[in-house]
Amino acid sequence: MRKDKPYVMYTLFAINTIVFLMQYLLPGLSIENQLGMFSPSVIWQHQYWRFITPMFIHFGLMHFALNGVVLYYMGQQCEAIFGHWRFAIIYLLSGIMGNFASFAFNQPTTLSGGASTAIFGLFGAFLVVGLHYRDNGAIQALTRQFALFILMNLAFGLFDSTIDIWGHLGGIIGGALSGWALAVPYSQDRFSTRARVTAVLFFIFAIVLFVFFGLRKFSMYQ
Repeated sequence: MRKDKPYVMYTLFAINTIVFLMQYLLPGLSIENQLGMFSPSVIWQHQYWRFITPMFIHFGLMHFALNGVVLYYMGQQCEAIFGHWRFAIIYLLSGIMGNFASFAFNQPTTLSGGASTAIFGLFGAFLVVGLHYRDNGAIQALTRQFALFILMNLAFGLFDSTIDIWGHLGGIIGGALSGWALAVPYSQDRFSTRARVTAVLFFIFAIVLFVFFGLRKFSMYQ
């Protein structure tokens, strides 16, 4: 693992904090309505930034606090393993994939957002690390803990309509595929070139599939 400071995690944490403070102090701007994933705005007003910006907004203090704590601790682990720029790419691509999944499968009237799409991507990327480091007891222990956390959260999501379970699933997929494609620096011999290329192709295929389902959903409502 890398021993330098997790600068990217600090930056992402700061961005989320600044945006949340703006939401709290300037409610008249309706930042969540302008930046959250809202499918009709994507379809009819071509607001494509909504595939990116929802990962930086939150709905209330508890939502922000929970995601902030998980990002702080999980982000340090993943940035230490993947390095700065790989960690940044995994985080952003996971959030984007999660937002595409929300676009595809949530009800058209749903407004969603939160860093959890990207954070679940970090868990997905770490599970991939666990698959490639079966000989490392410490990594295996963390992998089991994270896998249990994912299962528990997804189970709660089935009974809590306020949880964007599709966004979480999309984030896990995005994180696993991007983590597999980028590999772990200094240990890339554990990741075959064929598997890395395949991960890239599956990532692109998943995005296309989510767009198809999202457009199909709106065609059914017309």
